[in-house]
Amino acid sequence: MKDLMGLMGKAKEMQAKFEAMQQEVASIEATGQAGGGMVSVTLSGKMEMKALKIDPSLFKEDEVEILEDLILAAHNDAKAKVEAVLQEKTREMTAGLPIPPGMKLPF
Repeated sequence: MKDLMGLMGKAKEMQAKFEAMQQEVASIEATGQAGGGMVSVTLSGKMEMKALKIDPSLFKEDEVEILEDLILAAHNDAKAKVEAVLQEKTREMTAGLPIPPGMKLPF
């Protein structure tokens, strides 16, 4: 019975840590770039786009597809950076817990 109570206590502690981490994650921002910095996208920890910057030299009628590709590449770069930060924070928080590999935590 003591083990069950200890487990329940750890679960409450973990829940509080997850809530704190979710608040921290909301404040994270990462900027991805493409085209040598000609296009940059900033995403929040919740993957919401916060900023988009495009070098004016890319606004040419015959280069629309290039601009579209650069925006997508910058977005994907920013997304990868946010996901890396989230993985690191999750790893720090769950250190020592027997969580199966590949288990996605609720974010």
